[in-house]
Amino acid sequence: MDLYWERGYEGTSLSDLAQAMGIASASIYACFGSKEELFRKVMMLYGTTSGERPRRALREQPTARAAIHAMLRATADEITRPDTPHYCMLILAAPSGAVENHTVREFLADLRRDMLTINKDRLARGVTDGDLTVPPARLDAIARYYTTVVQGLSIQARDGATRAELEEVITCAMAAWDTFTSTPSHPVSWPSTGKHKT
Repeated sequence: MDLYWERGYEGTSLSDLAQAMGIASASIYACFGSKEELFRKVMMLYGTTSGERPRRALREQPTARAAIHAMLRATADEITRPDTPHYCMLILAAPSGAVENHTVREFLADLRRDMLTINKDRLARGVTDGDLTVPPARLDAIARYYTTVVQGLSIQARDGATRAELEEVITCAMAAWDTFTSTPSHPVSWPSTGKHKT
């Protein structure tokens, strides 16, 4: 996991993995089937370790707002830990690359889509519980916004942003929450979900 995290999928070779694990390259195939299958197992491990704190924050906080805020802060904590690379593997381990690695990119895209779904489900729970008042049709847009913030935090951390600087971003993101959920004298004009003319 450390190698994939530090170097990304394409930047990690079978010989790198074999050396780190102290086994022959052939043993990787025997144990895991392929480099890609090993990566998939690594991402599952990552999800239950570094990825668990933000998901736990979503589950355990009593309101949708508190859950989103805690999720963003837990994400910022994880991606600025001194003992790990400063980014989320889910976001940056294979954002682009060789055509033959398309299935790896799609695998990560599916995991990121799951992140969007989890955020949307938590917002929907807030509507059900009565602590969030927004039109159900707009939950997707709000979930996408906060999922985009998570992804942006990862890129900012990779590029050197400190934990304190990420906290400033989170403060701005939560100010946006107040806009989403307020009842202004002039209703918020939400963009159409259809195709825009250019």
